[in-house]
Amino acid sequence: MPRVSDDRLAARRREILDGARHCFAEYGYDGATVNRLEEATGLSRGAIFHHFKDKEALFLALAREDAERMADVAAQEGLVQVMRDMLARPRDFDWLGTRLEIVRKIRTDPAFAAAWESHSSDLEAVTLARLERKREDGSLRKDVPTEVLVTYLDMVLDGLITRLATGQSTDDLQAVLDLVEYSVRTAKQAG
Repeated sequence: MPRVSDDRLAARRREILDGARHCFAEYGYDGATVNRLEEATGLSRGAIFHHFKDKEALFLALAREDAERMADVAAQEGLVQVMRDMLARPRDFDWLGTRLEIVRKIRTDPAFAAAWESHSSDLEAVTLARLERKREDGSLRKDVPTEVLVTYLDMVLDGLITRLATGQSTDDLQAVLDLVEYSVRTAKQAG
């Protein structure tokens, strides 16, 4: 039997992840049945589960990938820019509904919560490091611990994701993000 190249395996894995992302975003974790995953990816269950142990492993791989993507932008441009990108290009973030599913699974599935915790810390770590750099260069307020600012920004991010994923109005959200950005800067930088 001919051996499949690493490039082809990576391409197949990418196909599965892309199709599954849309499926989970549309139907949620429980609604993304194996039949729907097959339909969304255009592949058989054997092909899907050759690359991923089970549906949860597939879902967790998507969640990790999305957290890594956010961490990359947050490290370069800040968490507020991640949120601005979400507002500017909501179609690029069709996984937002999946984020709500992650929250639900964290609450209801201890094994998933443990697996997620080991990977979600990446975004928090890069955000913390970026805020520390901003504090050192004098553009970030110093009267609030950096960890508190990370929690604050994470809560704003969760609220934005919920608002976008549930189809609520986004009319004033750029102004809200301006306020959030202003609130973490020093008086010199904010004015």
